[in-house]
Amino acid sequence: MTSKVYVALRVRASPERAFRAFVEEIGAWWRASPLFQTTPRAPGTLAFEPGPGGRLIETLANGKVFEIGRITAWEPPSRLQFDWRQASFPPDLHTEVEVRFEAVGEETRVSVEHRGFHRVPAESAARHGFPDAVLLARLGEYWQAQLASLRARVG
Repeated sequence: MTSKVYVALRVRASPERAFRAFVEEIGAWWRASPLFQTTPRAPGTLAFEPGPGGRLIETLANGKVFEIGRITAWEPPSRLQFDWRQASFPPDLHTEVEVRFEAVGEETRVSVEHRGFHRVPAESAARHGFPDAVLLARLGEYWQAQLASLRARVG
């Protein structure tokens, strides 16, 4: 199984602005999805604790905090990498998300590579019973929707 998806789009912003919006404003532009929920509860608000080793967390309506992952690469304004874990994953399992911000004229190409789903067991609820190709197609669609929301946020 090729266990990664890659999606990219351009935003009308500098790499600095796109990076800041991705990290500092994720709670405003992130859209919940029934397929790739981090927790089985109603969606909460996402936030990064910036910097190397910082966390990506989801704060639920009841105040509980779920750690989605840790930042493993922090290179503003060009690159961000973090672990990704859904509550339905086995305890020691995570996948990785790498986000790049590349100037293209007056715009920025924001690309996301999400890899490591080959480690998610076939019976995991995170797979929804999908065969590998369908799972990765849905994951790609999920990230396309997230980046479109980011694009709308930055202008």
